[in-house]
Amino acid sequence: MRKADRLFQIIQILRRSSRPVTSAQLAEELEVARRTVYRDIAHLIAQRVPIEGATGYGYVLDPGYEMPPLMLTPDEIEAVVLGVQMVTRLNDATIRNAASDVMAKIASVMPPDLLPYIADPSVGIKPGEVSDEAMLDTRPIRRAIREGRKLYLDYRAADGELTSRVVWPVLLGYEDSHSLLIAWCQSKQDFRHFRTDGILKIEILDEVIGVSKSKLRKEWQQRRCAELLKRGPSR
Repeated sequence: MRKADRLFQIIQILRRSSRPVTSAQLAEELEVARRTVYRDIAHLIAQRVPIEGATGYGYVLDPGYEMPPLMLTPDEIEAVVLGVQMVTRLNDATIRNAASDVMAKIASVMPPDLLPYIADPSVGIKPGEVSDEAMLDTRPIRRAIREGRKLYLDYRAADGELTSRVVWPVLLGYEDSHSLLIAWCQSKQDFRHFRTDGILKIEILDEVIGVSKSKLRKEWQQRRCAELLKRGPSR
């Protein structure tokens, strides 16, 4: 993560938290050493970002810290709120945190007269619980998709079969209880769907796919549509 991105993320972590955030917590989420956090906090304070705190206590961001107002319509605000509610139900901690960051960013720059659309929206999803089961860290998958690089997987299928594969990641899809990696499998020479809870080991390879993300995704979509047409309409 670039320093500029890391500094911005520190602000977002502090913004979404109602309690002091320790250097250890920041270091864990940012995946850096605590001494890096100390340097970054010092840099932000030097840039007049109103952060208060100390080692062993934690850091807080002054709630009065403001950015230029974001102009959204009530419909747009409630669309974002609904989307964030859905994402926070997913069994993926990094995505849930990202959704909370988005909501915190929007709320922090929203004009006061629009804040009620966040605090008391007219839309919502059915209440439910988020699974506490351990889930694969999906950050390597998403990174590989963005960078167009191949992945090595150790995978356990639903029937218990263990395989090792090199795949070209296309898309990470989500449902309420699980997520799926959609990828081109080199050994099968075809697109396959891998449940992330069946992935035992994952490694980003140096080898690039050599096909653009948009072209690979378009080819998957075309094949998917062709399969659905063969099956005919559902009854």
